[in-house]
Amino acid sequence: MYCLSKAITADPADIDLRFHRASLYVELGDYQKAAESYEQISRLCPDDVEAIKTATMLYQKCGQKERAASVLEEYLRNHPREADLCIVDLLASLCMENNAHAKALQHIEQAQHVSCGGKELPLYLVIKAGICHFHLGNNAKAETIFNILQGENVCNHPHLVNEVADSLMALEHYEAALKYYMMLEGNGNDKNGFLHLKIAGCYLCVNKRVRAIEYYYKALHTLEDNVGARLTLAALLLEEDRDDEAISVLSPPNNTESKCGVNSDKCKPWWLNGKIKLKLCLIYKTKGLTEAFVDAIFPSIRESLFLETIQQKVRARKRLPKSVLFERVKVLDDRQTDTVFHGFRPVASTSDLSKAARAKKLLQKKATLKEAKKAAALAAGLDWKSDNSEDDSPQAMREPPLSNLLEDEEHHHLIIDLCKGLASLQRYWEAMEVINLTLKLASNTLSVEKEGELRSLGAQIAYNIMDPTHMGGTMQGILENRYSKHNKFLHGMRVKHKDSIAPMIISGHQLTMISQHQAAAREYLEAYKLMPDNPLINLCVGTALINLALGFRLQNKHQCLLQGLAFLYNNIQLSEHSQEALYNIARAYHHLGLVTLAASYYEKVLAIHEKDYPIPKLPNENHVTDNPKQDYCDLRREAAYNLHLIYKRSGALDLARQVLKDHCKM
Repeated sequence: MYCLSKAITADPADIDLRFHRASLYVELGDYQKAAESYEQISRLCPDDVEAIKTATMLYQKCGQKERAASVLEEYLRNHPREADLCIVDLLASLCMENNAHAKALQHIEQAQHVSCGGKELPLYLVIKAGICHFHLGNNAKAETIFNILQGENVCNHPHLVNEVADSLMALEHYEAALKYYMMLEGNGNDKNGFLHLKIAGCYLCVNKRVRAIEYYYKALHTLEDNVGARLTLAALLLEEDRDDEAISVLSPPNNTESKCGVNSDKCKPWWLNGKIKLKLCLIYKTKGLTEAFVDAIFPSIRESLFLETIQQKVRARKRLPKSVLFERVKVLDDRQTDTVFHGFRPVASTSDLSKAARAKKLLQKKATLKEAKKAAALAAGLDWKSDNSEDDSPQAMREPPLSNLLEDEEHHHLIIDLCKGLASLQRYWEAMEVINLTLKLASNTLSVEKEGELRSLGAQIAYNIMDPTHMGGTMQGILENRYSKHNKFLHGMRVKHKDSIAPMIISGHQLTMISQHQAAAREYLEAYKLMPDNPLINLCVGTALINLALGFRLQNKHQCLLQGLAFLYNNIQLSEHSQEALYNIARAYHHLGLVTLAASYYEKVLAIHEKDYPIPKLPNENHVTDNPKQDYCDLRREAAYNLHLIYKRSGALDLARQVLKDHCKM
């Protein structure tokens, strides 16, 4: 390019040099400079029609339609009588694309008077003039022009008939468009699927659904992979209450293997399209066919979530493919020894040269590694198939069956419905897989309501499959979301009612649930100042201080422990040495590792028999609940189990066995 520009500067009249540079711009993909170069050539050679056409097409490719039209108009001004009619046709098409139909018609009529001397224009220009008249509202005149399309003209110029029909359809004259589309169908185009789609679209616009369905079926006979046509046909069939036909249109054929052929990896059949499966599953859902709904959409959702998981892992790792490395090495160009530039430093920036050097070393390393693999394979007696596949380049990620699965709210509804369907079919593990992946991948896009619904559903499923791992995770998420949701309200109550104990206790409970024991102890102590003789408050303060002492940041741990135990002993005094208070302090000693003291208090619990109390009911509960088994308020079984753990850990297996036998029998 540098040498050509210098040569053109030295000899501006050499047109061949300019053609070489313009074609080189096209080869490099710089269409703007290529168009400008061809425009310069057209000015130097005004009679070169091909240069003008090429410049016009390149300007169109750059999106500069007005400049393309100005190049053609300039040519017509300079050649009013001997103008090429192809230029007129190209200019008229440009004007029509810009909705300047009056201007296009003016150019066509001027060409008839000036270039053709009033004689009849070629048929393609006559039809364009008729289309312009139709757009300008001269329907009668346009129909008169279109009457030319009869008999042989239809057979010899079907593209003109199609152009007229497309224009009429764009102007919403569907009945008139149908007339010309039917001409094409009767002219041996009865197997043209795209034509049948247009006819079906016209019938649909004039509300002739039965005829539209007929032609959509004809279109799918030749265009069976057209997803849009299948979806439209299915929607029409549903509106006509032909649900079974709609399901048949969207369901895969029986001979799916023969449809794909031998190389099924490269086959992308229509029945695997995400939109098809989505529409089919919605039909099943509407009809109440839960199992069919799940089978239709579960593989697509699972694959989409799986691909999204892989994509998140691969994003951080980026390797250049060999094609890019070869492009960088081309800058060095040290293999061409027969050129006049051999021996000179390549014309490139320092950064490009360093990239090229690194790319060259990396390619040499890969080639050495490939040869080593080949030698090892041959030595082992294995077949070596050399290929040019880029083994270490990033794998081309497959497109997920359902795009925007984690961003579209409609898809979030679909995921929840799928999980409910899987749960109703007792396919719990598959439902948990979908729930966990969705919560992991869509934490930023799921609404609070949807996330809460998924977590509660996951907790219910985990309870059904008796899996505490899943249930603990989902319940923790539910509680954290619920607490964060009410924090603002609770903070307002604390500020407004500073002497109210209930907000203090609730706030302390929430802080305890998220393991912020220091803040929880502060809330409980504020409540203790107002009501020091309350057993529950003493219990809460004691447990908060003990949990705080077990942390790593506290320096005076022993003092904190003694304070916590003091509050627990207060709880014993205020509860009049109740079984529950004794069990709480035994559990505290057990948690701290003071097993001797814990065992003594567990034994005190075993010596007390607690009577059953009626279960409290909420104010709005009117129904009578059945009482559970006897001794449901007694803590002796829990105390015995914990005591047996202490005995077992100390090696007293007989004592442990005897405690279980005495107190934990069913």
